[in-house]
Amino acid sequence: MFDIAEELKKMPTKSGVYIMKDENDHIIYIGKAIKLRNRVRSYFRETVDPKTRNLAAKITHFEYIVTDNELEALILECALIKKHSPKYNVRLKDSKAYPYIKVTDEVLPRILYVHQSDKNSLPSSKIASDGYEHIFRKHKKGRYFGPYISGERVRELLQLIHDIWPLRRCSKRFPKDFGKSRPCLCYHIGQCKAPCNYHISEEEYNKMVDEAISFIQGKVDSVVAQLTSKMQEYSDALEFEKATELRNLLGAINILTEKQKVENDSLDDRDIIALAQKDDKAMAQVFFIRMGKIIDREQFTIQNAVGEAADILSAFIKQFYSEVAFIPKELIMLQEPTDKATIELWLSKLKGRKVHIVIPQKGEKHKLATLAERNADLTLNQFGTHINREKDQTIATQKEIAHSLNLPNLFDGTITRIEAYDISNIQGFESVGSMVVFEDGKPKRSDYRKFKIKWVRGPDDYASMQEVITRRFNRYLQADENFSKKPDLIMIDGGKGQVSVTEKVLDSINLSIPVCGMIKDDKHRTRGLMYQNNEISLTTKGLRFITKIQDEVHRFAVEYHRKLRTKSQVHSILDDIPGIGPTRRTALIQHFKAIEKIRKASVEELMQADTMTIKAAESVYNFFRNT
Repeated sequence: MFDIAEELKKMPTKSGVYIMKDENDHIIYIGKAIKLRNRVRSYFRETVDPKTRNLAAKITHFEYIVTDNELEALILECALIKKHSPKYNVRLKDSKAYPYIKVTDEVLPRILYVHQSDKNSLPSSKIASDGYEHIFRKHKKGRYFGPYISGERVRELLQLIHDIWPLRRCSKRFPKDFGKSRPCLCYHIGQCKAPCNYHISEEEYNKMVDEAISFIQGKVDSVVAQLTSKMQEYSDALEFEKATELRNLLGAINILTEKQKVENDSLDDRDIIALAQKDDKAMAQVFFIRMGKIIDREQFTIQNAVGEAADILSAFIKQFYSEVAFIPKELIMLQEPTDKATIELWLSKLKGRKVHIVIPQKGEKHKLATLAERNADLTLNQFGTHINREKDQTIATQKEIAHSLNLPNLFDGTITRIEAYDISNIQGFESVGSMVVFEDGKPKRSDYRKFKIKWVRGPDDYASMQEVITRRFNRYLQADENFSKKPDLIMIDGGKGQVSVTEKVLDSINLSIPVCGMIKDDKHRTRGLMYQNNEISLTTKGLRFITKIQDEVHRFAVEYHRKLRTKSQVHSILDDIPGIGPTRRTALIQHFKAIEKIRKASVEELMQADTMTIKAAESVYNFFRNT
């Protein structure tokens, strides 16, 4: 048995992270402390607030990780909260994948729309020689501009860039692919200069890229001047069609820059953050200022917002800036967050240069921060009722399912994580399994997983489901970070057979997780749940929720199956020849242009294709003579 009082006496007084767990071994809270013993002991005092008292009542044991300093503790806390999403931690309701513009770091760079910047990818961890877990970040080469809150704005900007500068959009790799194929359609319709075939030099191409980057950064005056001059030249030469195209481009530039007309050159790159709080709800408002312009704003709903505003603001900053790729040099807000100095140091390390949190008392910055706070208050009041209603409906539906399945430990509506599984195939061809995840009643797409069936031959859904569940939970037992979370409930798209094989797998590895099947009627509509060999009926709201899960897991499985089926249909007869892989197959097609010519070629002619050896040529020659 875990004796909390005794364990508190053993805790060190060093800085670190503490991890609170409940009777089911679920992580329910993660925090950091300068002195672990003092901080953890404070949860079990009689004078704590109601939220802390409620949390402490559910703690059956805890763990801790010692760090060298408070900064390491903050970094580790951010990583663990993101990984485990504990129920009682303050957290953002929606995990957004922000759009960015990426300029690739390659020969002949491309300018791309990307969702989550891989430059500032999620933290990973490793155990160093000193025995502590250290956090590091993975980097991929490229320049990133953003985040842009509006994906539509990014697409408008990229379309404008490609209209002005005919940059490549293909995925060819240079210098390896120089001159290996003819220019593509984009070249023939004037949307690319075909640098792959030396129709433009690398220097000229890179000059276009530099001009496009300046345009992204907001330096549009020189571009407007050049386009205006060219438009006048075309007009003087009576080339009115070309002049009209440039006029349209100038109009598009004006529309785009008009959306960014609120300027203040003294503000440069900054984020304005404000917090509105009411009862257990909170709303954060962020104004994004880039190159002195307010380019966008966004509001974020915060869950478990009980406590001091400074603590909630601190939690929001840590979660939000662990996701974004661009961190400005200043964060402006009206109130000081908890651990301000430590957060500044953490942000500075992420950015690679000094970052300040500024609390202005007057002036332009104070006005903008006040405006953001007013917006946050208005938004919270406007959507507060809707947020409450949505939350209440989700909790009521979860409670109904828990009561219907007689799951006492989930009666309070804490079915936090549901995993659903489905199998898709056509007569056993390209069988696949899918796993979708719902947390707090919402799809969590970052945790979706796909399985290509490896151990089963033919159309056997039971055996395929057994394989998927075995592979998934073996990975869980191996502490694979991609499968690190244990669900509160498993739902299978099927009846008794699929449920039975799933339960057998879980029993064999000593995991206790309730499993139910989502069954349909003759018209393929969700009818209820199959649990412990009994069919469970639900209300309309419950059925609607189960239908949503069933449709999502089926869609995900079918999409993956369709993708594999399409790939398998792209097959060449050359793939059946021993010794001919993708590289030699491509070389033969490029050299001979047609399968019939390859069929008739002699060994000497076959050897003229790139990468072909005499052995490979003889293999091709003999294959066509023997089949």
